[in-house]
Amino acid sequence: MNLGNMSFDQAVLNLANWMGNVIMPTLAGLFIILAILEFSKGREVSRSAYGALACLLVSGLTRMFETFAGQRAWNDPDLYWVALTTLINWLGNVILPVYAAAQVAAGALRSGMFSSIHPASSGLRHFVTAALCLLVSGLLRLAELFVAQGTAGVT
Repeated sequence: MNLGNMSFDQAVLNLANWMGNVIMPTLAGLFIILAILEFSKGREVSRSAYGALACLLVSGLTRMFETFAGQRAWNDPDLYWVALTTLINWLGNVILPVYAAAQVAAGALRSGMFSSIHPASSGLRHFVTAALCLLVSGLLRLAELFVAQGTAGVT
């Protein structure tokens, strides 16, 4: 179904881009303004803050799915493999180190300066979680190095 020079698929893609790039960030800004107004009146701001976060998440997820799906042609047999490896690469290189840093900060706040370090304390649990996140991220990097060297062949 063509409308002028634009196909139906192109129209849906343009609508998704418009919603993800224009409408959702604008709605997030409106929710933030609403949260500020509610805060100034001494009311609960969590609903407005969650609304802003949800709008930004929808916008970010739209961009993420477009990036993962747009790396190859629609009929490429490796499309799903490339999208899956990109997702794992993104999680290992971005999300895990950022989460590790957040866990180190939470562990530092939880354990305090003068409290004793005990294996059952929640502060130590945060530090172990951070170490495990960095371990998994490093192992993914190492596996990626081995795969990259393996595809070059034996010299």
